[in-house]
Order: sequence, then C-alpha cells, then structure tokens
Amino acid sequence: MEQNNNKYEAALAKYNTRLNDEEVKAQTALLIDKHLAENCTPEVKKFLFHCIDLTTLKCTDSDESVMKFTSRVNDFVDKYPDLDNVAAICVYPNMAEIVNDTLEADHVNIACVSGGFPSSQTFTEVKVAETAMALHTGADEIDIVISVGKFLSGDYEGMCDEIEELKEVCGMHHLKVILETGALGSASNIKKASILSMYSGADFIKTSTGKEPVSATPEAAYVMCHAIKEYHELTGRKVGFKPAGGINTVKDALTYYTIVKEVLGEEWLTNELFRLGTSRLANLLLSDIVGEETKFF
Repeated sequence: MEQNNNKYEAALAKYNTRLNDEEVKAQTALLIDKHLAENCTPEVKKFLFHCIDLTTLKCTDSDESVMKFTSRVNDFVDKYPDLDNVAAICVYPNMAEIVNDTLEADHVNIACVSGGFPSSQTFTEVKVAETAMALHTGADEIDIVISVGKFLSGDYEGMCDEIEELKEVCGMHHLKVILETGALGSASNIKKASILSMYSGADFIKTSTGKEPVSATPEAAYVMCHAIKEYHELTGRKVGFKPAGGINTVKDALTYYTIVKEVLGEEWLTNELFRLGTSRLANLLLSDIVGEETKFF
C-alpha cells in the first residue's frame, strides 16, 4: 500500500497542506466580517435560491411523499414566474424514478446520494451498482461520500480508486464527492481530502452528509475553496463547491456565498459550480425574497 500511495503523496506535495486550524479560523472570520454585509441583497438571495439542491433524505420518504415534494417544484413555476427555480431535487437512489416521472419543471436536475450514503461503508461493487441504477432510473447527478476510514488510516489509494471507479460509471454526469469534513478533524485533512477527491475526478466537492454531529462550517468551506482555486491554477479544471448539512438560515447561505465569491471569484457564482444542499433554506430564502413568511415547500 505504501508504494502505491506514492503517486497520491506526489499529488499532495504540489500543495500546501500544512494548515494551522486557528489561523484558518481567524482568516475565515476576517473575510466574513469584511464582506458579508455587502452581499445581503435581493439579487444575491434570488441567486442562492437558484443554487439549492432541494433535499429530502429521511427514512420516512415514500413514493407518495417524494411525489408531493417534486410537485411543489413544478408548482413553483406558476406561482413565482419571475424567480429561477431550485437547481436540483436530491433524493435517495430508489426515488430517482419517482422524481423523474413527476418532475415537469425545466432546468431542474435530479441528484441522488449514492455509494452507501451516508457512511460509505459497503462494498465498492455495491456502490457501483447503486450508482448505475440511480443513473439508469433518472438521476442527472450523483453525490457520494469518500471512504473516510480509508482516508484517515492513510489508504489514499483505496479511497481514490473508488472515486475514480464511480466517476467512470457517471461518465458525463456530475459526480459530487462529500468529504464529511466534520469527521476529518483538521483543516490539513480537509485540504488533503479535497485535493485527492479532485485528483480522482470529482466534479464538485461537498462538505457534509448532514448525518454527522458536525456538518458544514465556514472554516471547512474556506479551506475547500482554496483547494479548488489552487487545483484550478495547476490543472485548468474547474471543480464546483457544495456546502451541505446545517445550512439553516439565510445568513448561513450568505456566508458560503461570500466565501466562494472572495476566494474563487465571480466565475464560480453560477449554479453549475455552486450548490447549497438543504431542505430548510428554500422557504426561508423565499420568505426573504417575497417579503413575507411563506411555507411553499
């Protein structure tokens, strides 16, 4: 394993992965303090709404509930003709077909969590089959979780081979790779996991599943966006960013927008490269945009 890890160590060596957690915390706080207020505008909120991966990942999800969930996205088109719809509906793989059959709204993708989500603890063959089935039944995008245990034990080859294999299954479909940043323990680990995921073919890197005690944090976003920037400078390839888990307020969404804008720049401010994984935020943002409390979704 050690020998096989050499190419991954070589890939990591091109980047500064020795980060100080306290420094990252201070730099993130400074950036937010300096720029957050200027982004609190109706235009930004409308844009953020258009970046939402509207998510339902409950054990109580059923064909009926997911059909109803999807119908709200269809109804949005008539109710709010002046607003751009959400970017995608995100569900479990067995629900892709229901969403595909129900979804009528244009320019809304179907995203599925896959690969033994949320723990990623299953056979690679099962992850491949699940991903292929999700795509076959209607998914446009796939969200997987890295093998956190392999990463933390230094088995970079095992972690990266799996991402490469799943990207191969996805082909032209976007693969979003979840780092589960709350379980990684340090800014340095988040940076390394970001680079290895991109190196292995991730089209997006995503913070969290929302199923761990610690989900998305501004500090994790700051580190990941810097990794995306450095990777782009080195390879010319643009990788998207998706914070998810614990995005419960409009201020949270504006915070991530601010980090993306300041670290990655205007080019990343498109829902092709920036998503927000959330279920709660849609109604909050919508209420803010229309100026009255609304529980549309």
